[in-house]
Amino acid sequence: MNVTLWIIASILAVAFLLAGLMKVGQPKEKLAASGMAWVDDFSAGAVKGIGAVEVLGALGLVLPAAFDIAPILVPLAATGLAITMLGAAVVHGRRKENQMIGVNVVLLVLAAVVAWGRFGPYAF
Repeated sequence: MNVTLWIIASILAVAFLLAGLMKVGQPKEKLAASGMAWVDDFSAGAVKGIGAVEVLGALGLVLPAAFDIAPILVPLAATGLAITMLGAAVVHGRRKENQMIGVNVVLLVLAAVVAWGRFGPYAF
């Protein structure tokens, strides 16, 4: 199960790192034009903040355990990303973007599995 948790955490880290860097590195207008219509509901600073949370969460899923420095940050990062996905699902639900809710739920469940495993029976 330890290997499975590492794989899930790594996949989540890549997904959130790429998504977060995109939000941090591109202007809000370009994100909206690329299909992220939800950014119109938020300020440019809020979109950058969400991106920063995703980048930090991605780093927190892997680096603390990989370097054995404060590995308790791994389940905390996973919990934070699960909460972030819960918020994303609510936003997409309000906007009637039902296909995106499925993506949010999958990422939420994967993050919750990592949090459960690393807080519980497979802690570092």
